[in-house]
Amino acid sequence: MATGAVALGSGRWPRRSGRGLRRRPVAWCAGALLAGVSLPLAFRAAGCDGITPVPQLLAFLPWLAVPAGLALLLAFAARWRTGCAWAAGALLVTAAFIRPYGAEPPAAHGPAVATLRVLSANLEFGRATGGLLEVLRRERPDLVSLQECDPVRCAAAVGSAEVRAAYPYRISAGDGAAQGSAILSRHPLVPDGEVAGELAMPRAQVTVRGHRLRFQVAHPMPPLPGTLDTWRAELGRLRGLAARHDGRPLVIAGDFNASQDHAAFRALLDTGLRDSARAVGSARTPSWPAGTAPPLGAQIDHVLAGDALRPCAARFLDLPDTDHRALLVRLTLYAGH
Repeated sequence: MATGAVALGSGRWPRRSGRGLRRRPVAWCAGALLAGVSLPLAFRAAGCDGITPVPQLLAFLPWLAVPAGLALLLAFAARWRTGCAWAAGALLVTAAFIRPYGAEPPAAHGPAVATLRVLSANLEFGRATGGLLEVLRRERPDLVSLQECDPVRCAAAVGSAEVRAAYPYRISAGDGAAQGSAILSRHPLVPDGEVAGELAMPRAQVTVRGHRLRFQVAHPMPPLPGTLDTWRAELGRLRGLAARHDGRPLVIAGDFNASQDHAAFRALLDTGLRDSARAVGSARTPSWPAGTAPPLGAQIDHVLAGDALRPCAARFLDLPDTDHRALLVRLTLYAGH
């Protein structure tokens, strides 16, 4: 009788080789990694943000390639063919989703009216106010969207003689360290309402050389386990604003707490807005958390531009004492829309 065959009537199964038993835990590890990677990828493919932990994982979608690659190595070591195919598929799907999302900048129509430098900065409860002042002095942006502009440090700085001289037009909203937001402008502006949210999101109509544009602060709630519905609803309200096209150019700038891998943010882009960083080739530059960016992080701070505005440049700036990087973009305003 051949070695390893079952003896009739013995009631015993053939013994597995020691090498096969050692490979099984390796295959299990690969399977666990692939299950964790496949969950957010499935929701991304379905165009849905799902429930915790899916939205949180989607923010870091490019980095899913790391556990998927490790799973491929483990599956290969375990000689698990199905696992190898699964891991290779996960890597291909991740690579497909890493491509920048959104439209290319529009072709210029009509004469250029002005060049606008727009700055967005989350000050983390006002702690980065000192760094903000240095950026304002050095970069001299035309329009500024501030989030987490607290009513003590930030409000005092915005109201200082130096800032008032440089930015004679401003709007402040919100009465808490996280809730506070502000708009600073070198050009005349008037309040234009706000997008309802837990955190203040004011809006202004800004007049630039006789042309009006709408400038909206974005700061929806983050997608935490207890605030997912609020996060979706507030991003939906920003989308509603963008969809109500009245012919005026629109800029939405701020901390969106969302990346291009979130369906709620892609729905906002689908209204025709362009992500300025994506338009100039910086779609995947992380802006949060500042402690690990740019090597590791997610781009959740954006400046979105509508018709008649063409993104020309974008830079992420490091501010001390905040968990966000500031974003400075240059937009050209055209008169032909």
